[in-house]
Amino acid sequence: MNIYVDADACPVKPEIYKVAGRTGCTVLLVANSPLRLPTECRAELVVVGDGFDAADNWIAERAGPTDVVVTADIPLADRCVKRGAVVIGPTGRPFTGDNIGQALASRALMQDLRDMGVAGGGNAPMSQRDRSQFLQTLDQAVQALKAGRRPKFR
Repeated sequence: MNIYVDADACPVKPEIYKVAGRTGCTVLLVANSPLRLPTECRAELVVVGDGFDAADNWIAERAGPTDVVVTADIPLADRCVKRGAVVIGPTGRPFTGDNIGQALASRALMQDLRDMGVAGGGNAPMSQRDRSQFLQTLDQAVQALKAGRRPKFR
C-alpha cells in the first residue's frame, strides 16, 4: 500500500509522514522539483518534468484500489477515484464516487465566477482543525485498507 502525495504545494506532509511512519506505508512524493525526504517514514521522491499535469498524470496512472492519494486537485481526485484509489484532500475531506461530481461542478462554478470577476482569492488558510481532521481521515483510510476493506467515511 502506498500513499501518493501531490507534493508541490501539499500543506500536510508532516501529518502524512506521521501516519506512514506508524503504519509502515510507503510515501511517494510526486513533485516538479526536488523536495527534502522525511526521515520518520519510508519515502521516495519522484521528480516529474515541468509539463502540464506531469505530476497528476504520474499519480493517476499508478494509484489503485489499495492506495491513498492526497491532493487538493479536484480533476486529479476524480481520475484517482475512478481508478479505485482512496482520495483525501488536505483538509481531511474524502473524495468518493458519491461526491466527486459535486466537487467538480463547484470547482467549475467558482472558476466561472473568478473569470467574471465576481469571486476572488483562493482557499482559506489551513487551520489546526483542518490538520487534525486530515490526520484522522488519513489514519482511518490507512487502517481500513491494511485490514483489507474500504474505509467508510461519514
